[in-house]
Amino acid sequence: MLLTSENYYSQEANRDYLSVSQYKDFMGTYGKPGCEEYALAKLNGTWAENMEDSDALMVGSYVDAHFEGTLDVFKAQHPCMFKKDGTLMAKYLRANEMIQRCERDELFSQFMSGQKQVIMTADLFGAKWKIKIDSYHPDKCIVDLKTCQSVSKVFYHPDTGHLNFLDEWGYYIQGAVYQKVVEINTGKKLPFFIAAVSKEKEPEIQLIAVEQSKLDEALVNVERNTPKIVALKAGRYTPMRCEQCDYCKHTRVLKSPIWSSALIGEV
Repeated sequence: MLLTSENYYSQEANRDYLSVSQYKDFMGTYGKPGCEEYALAKLNGTWAENMEDSDALMVGSYVDAHFEGTLDVFKAQHPCMFKKDGTLMAKYLRANEMIQRCERDELFSQFMSGQKQVIMTADLFGAKWKIKIDSYHPDKCIVDLKTCQSVSKVFYHPDTGHLNFLDEWGYYIQGAVYQKVVEINTGKKLPFFIAAVSKEKEPEIQLIAVEQSKLDEALVNVERNTPKIVALKAGRYTPMRCEQCDYCKHTRVLKSPIWSSALIGEV
């Protein structure tokens, strides 16, 4: 199928193509474990995400829509965010503060001034992939906008130690796939940047150049995991359950009691 901005997120497109978000549904990140059965249920339309948006999520989505150039559509789809006069409700005003902070910085604005929402596809590791770039500067760089709780927040996991928010939420994976798909389409390996803005009382902005070694390492993992995802989507394997996500909680069938020691699990 030919991808457009209108059908990019459709069920048909998601079944036909693999995306970074879909990859993370299957494989997970440090911050959110993957679940194969949940990922397939989403693809098959038998499970829909809980659409009860938190205030923080709505703020982030508003900022994303502004920089995408789709704010008018977003406003029409989310009237609950606005007062009768069309202005944002008080609890969402942080979104405008974040946008203003970004746009009064010359370098941030320069990085976000590329071609908006550029769609590319490529065959990679036995799968058809799709990407949508926030700010694409042909022959120069790839830029992705991220709204986050805090740019400098550190996450700790016993098996890996301290991680930044890029590692926590799988943004190295995104950078690796985006870079490779662009390279396949253009023949040029472009640097990948994160344009980050926090949702804090005083929004923090930062332009983050992602080290090539981080992208190379992430791409190795994508290459290793993609064939399993392709096989799962084709129905050649029985998907595993994580027993942690909302889908698993909703569909769990009890067969026997568990020992109290199992409540903690592996730490």
